[in-house]
Amino acid sequence: MGWHRELLIGFDLETTGTDPREARIVTGAVIEVRGGEPMGRREWLADPGVEIPADAVAVHGISNERAAAEGRPADQVADAIADVLVTYWKTGVPVVAYNAAFDLTLLSAELRRHELPSLGDRLGGLAPAPVIDPYTIDRSVDRYRRGKRNLEAVCAEYGIELDSAHDASADALAAARLACAIADRHPKVASLGPAELHRRQIEWYAEWAADFQNFLRRKGDPTAMVDGTWPVRELADERV
Repeated sequence: MGWHRELLIGFDLETTGTDPREARIVTGAVIEVRGGEPMGRREWLADPGVEIPADAVAVHGISNERAAAEGRPADQVADAIADVLVTYWKTGVPVVAYNAAFDLTLLSAELRRHELPSLGDRLGGLAPAPVIDPYTIDRSVDRYRRGKRNLEAVCAEYGIELDSAHDASADALAAARLACAIADRHPKVASLGPAELHRRQIEWYAEWAADFQNFLRRKGDPTAMVDGTWPVRELADERV
């Protein structure tokens, strides 16, 4: 059948900013998906403990007032999301996140910030896996396709409906459906088991980062650095 016909866990965060080491969780969603159809979902609204910038509010629509009035404390939300994801990983169920290096690094930073057990600690010292990242896979299997690679654009490429971009539940469901669509179009992706696909994505992401870093340096920035770590980047203490 292939992994894309089995249970998948769509995951997405909406946040206060674009730096995963510094931004905070505003909303989160985890959705069980089988055969492209949602089976159950969990959603969280957090009070991030800092002001949500206007440009972030414009993206996801969660105001500071709503987050403060309705959101749970940030540490409780981060802890709950981590526990849910780890429960699936412990049983070998893949977590699907579009641009996973952002969401999982941000979640890891929140856990560190609130002095909570890390994902690795919760997994008995193992790295979070398996993770399936349609962003990383699509960039590898269709490297030279022109156009944007954001979730909306790649969903359009594969014919996946995205009802409400930058809503955590909608994005999580779209990511899972997109992973299935990519596997349908590219049999070599479907033929890999989740563990092997996870390992390949580590390599693909590192290759992309090295190529992009070289591109930036050729374009005139000799000190450009692109982090090639996937799916969780290293956290420096001073940035948490």
